[in-house]
Amino acid sequence: MKSTGIIRKVDELGRVVIPIEIRNQFNIAEKDPIEIYVDGSLIVLKKYEPNCIFCGNTENLMSYNDKLICKDCSKKISELKPNT
Repeated sequence: MKSTGIIRKVDELGRVVIPIEIRNQFNIAEKDPIEIYVDGSLIVLKKYEPNCIFCGNTENLMSYNDKLICKDCSKKISELKPNT
């Protein structure tokens, strides 16, 4: 993990401003959703990108029963044969 040397304080509402240089680097615009992860003692922020529930692909997505599935996984599912 690389330190940016930038330090920000948490305000009275628990907010932290992400510096514009970092937002630009990760293509984060105003109102973009951000995912928050905890990894041991680390808090990780990641720009939310919808992805396939099976393979994690973020391209060629379609919705099925409110779940996102990519075209490749959809094709693989359609080729499944039932157990007899």
